[in-house]
Amino acid sequence: MHRRALLLCLAVPVVMCAQVPRNRAPLPNEQWVKLFNGKDLTGWVPVGHEKWTVEEGTIHGQGVTKEYGYLRTEKQYKDFWLSIRFKCEDDGNSGVYFHTDFKPGTVDVSKGMQFEIDRTLNHHNGGLYGDGRNWVAWPSPEFEQVLRPTDWNEFLLQVEGNHMICILNGVKILDFTDPTPKSFDGYIALQLHSGGEGNMRFKDIYLRDLSVR
Repeated sequence: MHRRALLLCLAVPVVMCAQVPRNRAPLPNEQWVKLFNGKDLTGWVPVGHEKWTVEEGTIHGQGVTKEYGYLRTEKQYKDFWLSIRFKCEDDGNSGVYFHTDFKPGTVDVSKGMQFEIDRTLNHHNGGLYGDGRNWVAWPSPEFEQVLRPTDWNEFLLQVEGNHMICILNGVKILDFTDPTPKSFDGYIALQLHSGGEGNMRFKDIYLRDLSVR
């Protein structure tokens, strides 16, 4: 880079220097978009009657009935990487669904799987569950204590075709290729399990959309 151009770049905010030129496609590090603005639930749709609020830059999901509850994206995604931070405020079960849809007017999942969230030991946190097949895969037992039960955790979830990867707090705890996949497209949804015990917080939700339709 020319010295004068370099000095100019250093003198202006980094975000301006990082803008994508119009004559090329974005690089991988430029493809991430924010799914949660930290202020309200713009871009998200509640499914069911559980309580979803925004508090201090976090999405707070609370089970207030005995039913399931979900908060899904407005858009559908096929292939993606999702970065999300979560905190379990109680022992209730939760998860991040993908390739998901619901029977109209209900909380019944018609398709899709979830990456499990459960801070109770041996409940397969980070495992894959759903699509009418119950458990599809779960991490090895040595990864059970990677989760921080009372603090914030970081998921990097990679879904590309029938290949799913779960990285929890920097540790790859699941790398699974599904030999009999059933769902390939749909919403991403945050879950509160039935029973009224769900109490979860989510924040810093970013997505790299790799979908090709």
